[in-house]
Amino acid sequence: MFIRAYLRASTDEQNAARAKDSLTQFVNNHGQRIAAFYTENISGTQLERPELNRLLADTQPNDILLVEQIDRLTRLNDQDWKSLKRHIEDTGLRIVSLDVPTSWQALQTQTAQHDPIMSAVLDAINNMLIDLMAAMARKDYETRRARQQQGIAAAKQAGKYKGRQPDSERHQKVHRYREMGMSLKEVADATGYSRSQVCRILAKEIQA
Repeated sequence: MFIRAYLRASTDEQNAARAKDSLTQFVNNHGQRIAAFYTENISGTQLERPELNRLLADTQPNDILLVEQIDRLTRLNDQDWKSLKRHIEDTGLRIVSLDVPTSWQALQTQTAQHDPIMSAVLDAINNMLIDLMAAMARKDYETRRARQQQGIAAAKQAGKYKGRQPDSERHQKVHRYREMGMSLKEVADATGYSRSQVCRILAKEIQA
């Protein structure tokens, strides 16, 4: 059994690796360790995600897909979530999420065979809760999206809309660390960006 942690944030300005320490501590508390981290900045509403696809390709039956919350795995619509979940199940992966305690049983190295009925009941409850959390994650996205659009419309009407602004202070750190001779990986680790994000930030200055 390998535990594969999936870390996701929606935009380049957010730190996708933020939950790395809490996931590591959680797994350590269960006497296990994380075999690999898969980190990306991409919307959870997108079914096709490079790092998630890489995780699915790397996995073996009975491996664990570990997330901080179900909304880090999905904000997909119902059809796309069913497709992703089916793919996860076909690979033999088991989802463990910190916000779904019934999923934690998958971290046990020995599956309880002395009470198969109770095990089946727990599996059914766990699947139901994961589906419920997935639906709530999508609903939360749609609600926030609608409110955002309302706010943008009001700001445009008032002549105050300027669009989403980049984190200039964090971008300056990227340039400063790079000028100090730090490698792309070191800059990424120091700022919380991925290496591809660091490259894009540096490229913007060259293009300017």
